[in-house]
Amino acid sequence: MAKTIDTARRVINGTWGEVWIDGEKIAECTACQLRIANNKQTVSLCGQYMEDSKGTSGSGTGSLTLYKVDSGFAQKQSGLQNGVDRRFTVISKLRDPDSYGAERVAAYNVSFDDLTLADWQAATVGTVTKPFTFTRYELLDQIEVQ
Repeated sequence: MAKTIDTARRVINGTWGEVWIDGEKIAECTACQLRIANNKQTVSLCGQYMEDSKGTSGSGTGSLTLYKVDSGFAQKQSGLQNGVDRRFTVISKLRDPDSYGAERVAAYNVSFDDLTLADWQAATVGTVTKPFTFTRYELLDQIEVQ
């Protein structure tokens, strides 16, 4: 966590974010989120009134928000109706020119939760949200504490 912020311009702007799926840049991506849930079990300790907890597993979830430009995701998930659960690697990069550096995170074994075949409305820019799960992550590049 930052020790100081010398100016507001150091706060990273998501406009500079980029996403790759299996090495292919996804130019239409407007938002990316990767999260790890720490799944816990409640532990009651003698002599302690408040409940405690013990982490017992983790689960990775995420989502991409995309402008609807082409049928790329329908093609990537073309085997879905035949039971094919294709897995992907998603890499997120965030590098604001005013920031202290770049952060890249890889999510592995990504399985998209659904395939939106049609979702549109007149006079509205088309977007699609792609929720997913993953089983492993890696910090490829980190922004150093300043």
